[in-house]
Amino acid sequence: MAERRASRTPPGDGVEARSGPGTQLRVLDAVAAVRPEEWDALLAHEPARATPFLRHAFLDAAERSGCAAPATGWRPRHLTLWRGGRLVAAAPAYARDRSDGDFGRDWEWAAAARSAGLRYYPKLVLGVPFTPATGRRLLAAAGEERAACAGAVAEGARALCRREGLHSLHVLFPDAGEAALWEALGLALRVDFQYHWRNQGYAGFDDFLARFPSKRRNAIRRERAAPAAQGISIRTLRGDELRADPARHAADFHAMHRRTVDRMAWGMRFVGRRFLELLLRGMPDAVELVEARREGRLVAAAWNLASAERLYGRYWGCAEDHPFLHFNVCLYHSVEECIRRGVGAFEGGAGGEHKLSRGFEPALTHSAHEFLDPRLDAAVRRFLAEEAGQRRAALDRWREESPVLRPPGAAPR
Repeated sequence: MAERRASRTPPGDGVEARSGPGTQLRVLDAVAAVRPEEWDALLAHEPARATPFLRHAFLDAAERSGCAAPATGWRPRHLTLWRGGRLVAAAPAYARDRSDGDFGRDWEWAAAARSAGLRYYPKLVLGVPFTPATGRRLLAAAGEERAACAGAVAEGARALCRREGLHSLHVLFPDAGEAALWEALGLALRVDFQYHWRNQGYAGFDDFLARFPSKRRNAIRRERAAPAAQGISIRTLRGDELRADPARHAADFHAMHRRTVDRMAWGMRFVGRRFLELLLRGMPDAVELVEARREGRLVAAAWNLASAERLYGRYWGCAEDHPFLHFNVCLYHSVEECIRRGVGAFEGGAGGEHKLSRGFEPALTHSAHEFLDPRLDAAVRRFLAEEAGQRRAALDRWREESPVLRPPGAAPR
C-alpha cells in the first residue's frame, strides 16, 4: 500500500456530527491520513484502557504491510471526529467481505442469512485487525464527552453503511463500560469469554503454584522442568535487544510462525514478516519476544505485546517439536515474567481451555451489533438475548463449582 503523508485536514468524506458545534465526521481510508502524534494523543491519557493495539504504529503497520488491506478483506473506513482542524475522537473501522480474522464469531449468522436469501456481506467492523483483545474501540481526547462522541460515531457508521451498501455494524471487543455505551446507542450486546491470568500480588512463581491442588502443582512443576532436560533455554527479548536488529528478529520469527500456522487445519496467515518488522521499528517499547534456544539455535518463540499493566500473547511458532514447549514459551515463562515485573494481567489470546488447568480464569468479553435489514436484526437480537443468559450462567457455574485455584492465602491442598 502506498504511504500517504498526513495533511492538517485529512482527505475523506466530511459531514457535520452531533457531538458539539463545529464538529465534523470524516471517514478515512488509511490511518496514515492522520499524523501519529495526533492519533496517539487520543489515547495518551488512558493508555492501559486503549491497549497497544490502538496505537497508530500498530494500525499503520497492519495497513502498510498489506496484512489489513482490501486484498485481504480489510478496507479501512476509519471514523474520525474533527473540530477546528483538531482530531477529537476516532474509531478504527474496516469494511469486510468475510469474517476470518476479526474474531467476531458470526459465521453462523452469515450462513443463516444466506439460507434466508439475505445479504450478509460486506459488513462494517469497528475493531483491530486479527486481534481479539479487549480495549477501547472509541478513542476520545481528554475532556471530550465520550457519550456524545460515541453517538456521533454511531450515527456516522450507520450513514456509511447506507451509503456504501454495508449490511451491518459490529463493534468487537470493547471494554465493559464502552460496550454498555454502544448498547445504549441501540446496538445489541453480545457476551463471550476468554481465559486470562491475573496477578494476585505473588512474590514469585512458587507463590502462584501454592494456589493449586497438590496433584496439579506437581504436574506443572514437571512441565516447567522439561525445557532444561531438553537442553532448551527460554528468555524474553525487549527494548534495545529488539531495536538492534528488527529485520532479523521479524524474519526469524515469521519463518517459524508461518511453518506452524501452515501445519494447522484451521491455520491462516493473518500477519506477515513486513508487519512484524514495522511493529519492531514503530513501537519496540510494546513488543516482547519470548525465544527458546537449543544449542544456540532458535527452536520456538512467542510474539507478545505489552502495556505497563497488561501482557498480551499474540503469535507463536516453532521449528522443533518438544513436549510442553508450547506451554513453557507461551504461558509459564510469561506468567513468571509478569510476577517478576509486577504486571497485573496476562491475556493469552482467544480460546484454549487448556489454560484453565494452568491458572488462567474465564473473563467476559463483549461485542455490539446492528443489522440494517430489520428481519436479520430482530433474529440476531433474539439469539443474543438467549445466548447471553446461557454464557453468564455457565461462567457463574464455573466460578462456583470448578475453581482451579484456591483463594490467595488459603491453606495448601
